[in-house]
Amino acid sequence: MSEFIQKNDNRASIRLKLLTGASALTLTAYVSSVAVAKADDAGRPQIWIELGGQLSVLQNSQGDFSPPLMDGRPSLFEPSQKFEMPSRSSIDEYGELSFQPDDSDWVFSASVRYGRSKSDKHNLQQTNPLPINFSLFPGYVQTSNPLAQKFAETEARNGEQHTILDFQAGKDIGLGLFGSRDSSSLISVGVRFAQFQSSSNFALKSDPDWHFSPKYFSVPPSHPTVEIMRQAFHSNLASMTAQRSFHGIGPSVSWKSSIGLMGNLQGGEISADWGIAGALLFGRQRAHTHHQATGNYHYVKLGANSGSITYQPLPVDKTRSRTVTVPNIGGSVGLSWQLQNFKISAGYRADLFFHAMDGGIDTRKEENVGFYGPFATISIGLGG
Repeated sequence: MSEFIQKNDNRASIRLKLLTGASALTLTAYVSSVAVAKADDAGRPQIWIELGGQLSVLQNSQGDFSPPLMDGRPSLFEPSQKFEMPSRSSIDEYGELSFQPDDSDWVFSASVRYGRSKSDKHNLQQTNPLPINFSLFPGYVQTSNPLAQKFAETEARNGEQHTILDFQAGKDIGLGLFGSRDSSSLISVGVRFAQFQSSSNFALKSDPDWHFSPKYFSVPPSHPTVEIMRQAFHSNLASMTAQRSFHGIGPSVSWKSSIGLMGNLQGGEISADWGIAGALLFGRQRAHTHHQATGNYHYVKLGANSGSITYQPLPVDKTRSRTVTVPNIGGSVGLSWQLQNFKISAGYRADLFFHAMDGGIDTRKEENVGFYGPFATISIGLGG
């Protein structure tokens, strides 16, 4: 009986020792992992400063200025609308400040993006006619010099500027998400503010129908036919100015992710980065346009009498203001190289704001605003 009890005590002692050993091993592994995590956190910067720029292709349409007075523009001249187009690109500046407290997966950030563009075009197309000889009387030749010429002149100045501000709070849920310790996945929510402004100033001039026009009439029998050369022509003018804007603010959400491809932070690591973002902006859309036109017809009657007839429709002023809701989506993809607290990133980024601007002239016309193109940034980590 005593031997049986002794055997049971030995088995219980063995189980207790195995359980104690396993627990000690688990605790040791846990403590070691916490120590490694704390060591990693101790070397992680609390503050990141990111500065960079983007070569943006602009999507910012506006109505063509084509008054009826200019409908007679000769087909040999290019249309004025070709030269009225605003600039198609801008250099944007970007800056971001982010903060991540110790022992926390939360990241708080503030960023600003600013860009502007200008275009100033002057195009003159003309025929440069030569003098013409005509017979005033039989046997008597006279030269007539051109008083005018067919021409089309376009002057167009366009300018725009845009500012986008973001304030976000996000949580990193992606440590090791893709099987790599050097990966992250940051989901953020916050507030986005956007401001877009544009201005246009156009001046159109043309003479669509100048030409030499021979005229014959009878005189006494000794000189039965007389030929004279007349030059009727037009001088048409038209101008327009426009000021357009949008200011809006609203909630935003974004997802940024990064995964290490090769190397390590101590010796230099290359990572793949991508992200998507969206916002819903509530704001006001404004547009003010003014345009006017003047047409002059210059004529020469028989006997060298000349004069002009002026056509001048009333100027048109339009002011519109409307509260609008503007959806916004964007995304980016790129590569980065990081060495401890220093990082360089480059890639492609796009942002599109739907129905943000009123691009019309006499009536409202909703237009999208977009910015897309290659970017590059430099980041420096502080603290940690």
